[in-house]
Amino acid sequence: MRHKTIEEYIETICVLEQRDGRAQTCMIASCMGVKPPSITEMLQKLEREGLIHYESYNGATLTSSGKKMARELMQKHRVIADLLEILGIDREQAETDACEIEHHVSLETLKRLEQFVKFASNDPNTTDFIDRFRSTCQ
Repeated sequence: MRHKTIEEYIETICVLEQRDGRAQTCMIASCMGVKPPSITEMLQKLEREGLIHYESYNGATLTSSGKKMARELMQKHRVIADLLEILGIDREQAETDACEIEHHVSLETLKRLEQFVKFASNDPNTTDFIDRFRSTCQ
């Protein structure tokens, strides 16, 4: 099972669970653009992996392991989107791109990116440098 696919399902289930209390198969299918039978098959695999609790016709909820993965993914997403925004990418595009990039970044790289985002956001010299960089991009 591709790791990116697992992460996409976990993120989708997390969002739906937060919004609706659980992630119904039809809602996951709608969000991900996948047919319901494929969703059911993946939910069964995720349950075997210990990432979700799944009940036919009731949908899925994240286990503690699934919630931990979802928090880590959301953290990755936030850091990458913030970095892209610092570079002058509009927030909507930064969010879209972060969804793709987050699945391919190691934790070591993420930590360094997070340090850079904090540094760039708080250091006046860096802020000036970033402003100059943005102006050259226009």
